[in-house]
Amino acid sequence: MAQTFSAWIDTFISEKGIDTENTLSIEGPSGTNIMPAGIVIEAMKRAPRHERDRMKKTLILIDFKNGDPLHFIRHLAQAIAI
Repeated sequence: MAQTFSAWIDTFISEKGIDTENTLSIEGPSGTNIMPAGIVIEAMKRAPRHERDRMKKTLILIDFKNGDPLHFIRHLAQAIAI
């Protein structure tokens, strides 16, 4: 059976040692937004399926190239910053 995105991202985050309490400082329309990485991860889980599929592919590519997935999470945080 295929693993759900939610289970996959939880495993990925755990294996990469990303602290979901890591504070991100993101500039939004109202100014600086401060949020834990876990908020962004929860928003990722609620995204439409086609967006979750694209995020998963992007994270796999970042991992394959030994990049930092937290940079991508920070990028996604800009979409929810107010």
